[in-house]
Amino acid sequence: MATYKITDSIYSVGVLNPNMRIFDIVMATEYGTTYNSYVVKGGEKTALIDTCHKTYFRAYQDNINDVADIEKIDYIIMNHNEPDHSGVLSKLIELNPNLTVVASQAGALYLKNITNCPDMKVQVVKDGDEIDLGGKKLKFIIAPFLHWPDSMFTWCEDDKVLFSCDFFGCHYCEPYGFDVNVAYPKAYEIALRGYYDAIFAPFAPYVRKGMDKIRDLDPDFICTSHGPILTKGGNIEHVKEMYELWSRPAKKEGTTIPVFYCTAYGNTGILAEAIRDGILSVLPDAKVPVYDINDHKMDELAAQLNGSDAFAIGSPTLNRAAVPPVLQLLSHLDMINNQKKPCLVFGSYGWSGEAVPMLTTYLKALKFNVFGDGCRAVFVPSEEEIARAKAYGADFAKAL
Repeated sequence: MATYKITDSIYSVGVLNPNMRIFDIVMATEYGTTYNSYVVKGGEKTALIDTCHKTYFRAYQDNINDVADIEKIDYIIMNHNEPDHSGVLSKLIELNPNLTVVASQAGALYLKNITNCPDMKVQVVKDGDEIDLGGKKLKFIIAPFLHWPDSMFTWCEDDKVLFSCDFFGCHYCEPYGFDVNVAYPKAYEIALRGYYDAIFAPFAPYVRKGMDKIRDLDPDFICTSHGPILTKGGNIEHVKEMYELWSRPAKKEGTTIPVFYCTAYGNTGILAEAIRDGILSVLPDAKVPVYDINDHKMDELAAQLNGSDAFAIGSPTLNRAAVPPVLQLLSHLDMINNQKKPCLVFGSYGWSGEAVPMLTTYLKALKFNVFGDGCRAVFVPSEEEIARAKAYGADFAKAL
């Protein structure tokens, strides 16, 4: 990724990672990503906004040196300290120990742990604070939980440029820089939505607060940390509208209590149907869809799980544990917005039957409101066990 000019005094110096296919262990990134970083030159001082992943230091160093001498950089603005933004910070400090790292109060808290540079210079900024580079000011807008507690935006009024960090970004790699030059707009839209869902959806209330904080700004450019730079003549308004839409609280139409399960021979599925019938016997107007996890896409199931009012989840026991698809679905739980959500655990087993107590313990540890000790049947559910499962579902519904 070559350096390029955004305005007369702001340059992009980031790097490309077109081959990345997984981000943060769990997020698929079929379009790769970029690690965006920016140099801002004032009449007296120079600032570098965000850094990049440690793997790309050599290319990143070359890009910076194309437009500025690293040893003469005065500030590194850390809008966010995640390692894909801070990965080479310690190396930059080694090259220029006189620079000052600027961060929010939350960001400054762990900077020395991230860099292992105990003598680094740190300047903590509050909401509305400014740094004057000499005829060019950078204003800081604290934006917590977008998507870490440390997050902030940087606004350059003189150039009408907002440095939004991850906000409005996406894991999408093309070498053209600006949104108006994107060659595959449909792929970009997919990446934009996928990024929002994975990174920002759990923080929707903070998204709305962040939007409010920048509502009165009128940027010509929004320089994100991943993906193309947004332009006034391109996607700025579109992306802002999408964030407004996606972060809006969903309208609830009745009570939704999905039942999820996996089954090898149909036995846990029998319990799922009985529990569904029990819930409906108490809440006849509730929506109680039953999902065999292996028959549906995981992202669709995750949306149903996280959007539910309560849920039931069932697993047979395999190798003294719950089966992997059930654990995979639970790994998609939004732990931030779903704490204390009511849930029920069930399953058929043949010998030792650890799946139900295992899932019960796991969900309780995550602060879910787990009903009872779970509902189990041995091998093929008998009529008595089916009746007990139906009664268990009814009791669960009564407790809601």
